[in-house]
Amino acid sequence: MADFEIIRSPQAPEAIGPYQQALAYGNLVFCSGQIPLVPGTKDLVSESIEAATRQVLCNVRAVLAAAGCGFPDVIKATVFLIDLNDFQGMNGVFSEFFGAHKPARSTVQVAKLPAGARVEIEVVAVRRG
Repeated sequence: MADFEIIRSPQAPEAIGPYQQALAYGNLVFCSGQIPLVPGTKDLVSESIEAATRQVLCNVRAVLAAAGCGFPDVIKATVFLIDLNDFQGMNGVFSEFFGAHKPARSTVQVAKLPAGARVEIEVVAVRRG
């Protein structure tokens, strides 16, 4: 069996399926995709792509923090959108959270996301130290 660490944050929504919020293997942290669920209530933020992306990235930040990382440690992000017309709004909020740091990133349009979400983001980060 692989030697990995399970990462959990109570400040992010619990997994809604048979997976972990994140797993660390060595100095790499693999974060599962986050959708715009509010931790605790599991309410879906959907009033705008900007609000939804903001909630997603708050959830990602909580999981990264539980792993001892932050946005500057992210080396790869994958963004899933149900409508690529939302790219500009998502990208603006993404830039707010990542600032000058620009990880490798893919953005793809998908037919559907869990719980009716409009956006999902997963990341891979490196623990330094």
